[in-house]
Amino acid sequence: MSLQDPSSSAPSNWPDGLQIRARTATDVAGLADLHNMPGYRSGTLRLPYQSADDVRRAIEAQGSSVTALVAVMDGRIVGDLGLHGFQGRRAHAGMIGMGVHDDYIRRGIGRALLSEIVRIADEWLNIRRLELTVFIDNAGAIALYESFGFRVEGTLRDYAYRAGRYMDAHTMARLRADQAERSA
Repeated sequence: MSLQDPSSSAPSNWPDGLQIRARTATDVAGLADLHNMPGYRSGTLRLPYQSADDVRRAIEAQGSSVTALVAVMDGRIVGDLGLHGFQGRRAHAGMIGMGVHDDYIRRGIGRALLSEIVRIADEWLNIRRLELTVFIDNAGAIALYESFGFRVEGTLRDYAYRAGRYMDAHTMARLRADQAERSA
């Protein structure tokens, strides 16, 4: 199955009306709105009050090793996800970061985004190891990641400062089985 475009139908397990597509330059204002939502921001390392120019500069600074998706529903960006591929001796690995609009959590958008990027990593980019970092108080995200085979590999103490205190985070990874292991 390919990334969704207006002429194709979404997988049956996606929420009705959800479109997942590649991020474009015209998404900057919508992404700035998304990134400034308190719940979204709480699960990331983003600071409050990001301007559209801040978002545009961050996007422009990303290299060609980034696969960036947005989830669109009801005419607005309701989620985003980036996969940063590594190089050299870590070319088999990539790091993901994602978030969902505060008003759209627990509606299957995160699951759809994660499903799409795992499929791309497995079937198109040959990424064997997907990594992420998640705050330890984000039980919903941790459960979602575990349902895709991610496992906690460690806990990072005082990982980041958020809302006036230091927060711990888990580092998680998903290892794709080799083709030979899958057929055995």
